[in-house]
Amino acid sequence: MKIGINMLLWTGHVEVEHVPILKAIKAEGYDGVEIPVFDVSDEGHYRWLAGVLDDIGLERTVVALIPDEAHSPISEDPACRTRAVDHLKRVIDCTAILSGQVIAGPWFQPLGVFSGDRPSEAELDRCAAVHRQVLPLMRQAGIAQGLEPLNRFEAHLLNTCEQAIAYAARIGEGGIGILYDTFHANIEERDPIAALHALHASGNLVHVHISENDRGTPGHGHAMIRETIHALRALGYDQWLTIEAFGRGVPELAAATRVWRNFFESPEEVYREGISYIRQCWDEAA
Repeated sequence: MKIGINMLLWTGHVEVEHVPILKAIKAEGYDGVEIPVFDVSDEGHYRWLAGVLDDIGLERTVVALIPDEAHSPISEDPACRTRAVDHLKRVIDCTAILSGQVIAGPWFQPLGVFSGDRPSEAELDRCAAVHRQVLPLMRQAGIAQGLEPLNRFEAHLLNTCEQAIAYAARIGEGGIGILYDTFHANIEERDPIAALHALHASGNLVHVHISENDRGTPGHGHAMIRETIHALRALGYDQWLTIEAFGRGVPELAAATRVWRNFFESPEEVYREGISYIRQCWDEAA
């Protein structure tokens, strides 16, 4: 098991001024960080960042999004779907340069854009056709997929583990790796731990986000984080447990995820108490 933290707690684009934070994260005992790859225009930036992370000694995963409707994999417009493929190819290129191990996130539709109805078969088919074009490139680059079902207030295509498992089957040969997030499961799953077991049994579980019910410090809320970690250890899961907490540092993301107030005293509280809580829960399950 490896412990990481998503840099969206501080920024949507890691720059020179964040290097002291990266060093502090390493000093706290984290194995790695989850890097936002939202800006795919400058591969040189990720080459520089890879060197910085190598020097500090942090492994990395990546979080990616669909930027807008003009790049939507579920759009009826073929031009939008073509742009979705091009965008995801650039995400893969930047991730490979960064030596990212996983591409996590909801890269199936833009955040907060709804049809007003349940996901249609046509939307699912269009999205699967887009993903079939990029998944071989991820595999060739040695990058795991961590497609992330979101709660119903952020997306409509994939909300539950059951839907994600069915979507992986729809894609067909090779399927797609799925991310389990304790925040979204707290909202959408009738039994979050049973859903986790089903996802693991399907063979699609690849990545885990540890996220409190209010997006704040793990262990300070009522999301089933302890139970999730206990279940994962019992199942033999040995991949990433990555803290995902959101503040007001990225205004666009705060608006998209409805973060209207602060949920913690400081980012230091999140990364210090968060890793301690994860370790405590993991050790309890031994």
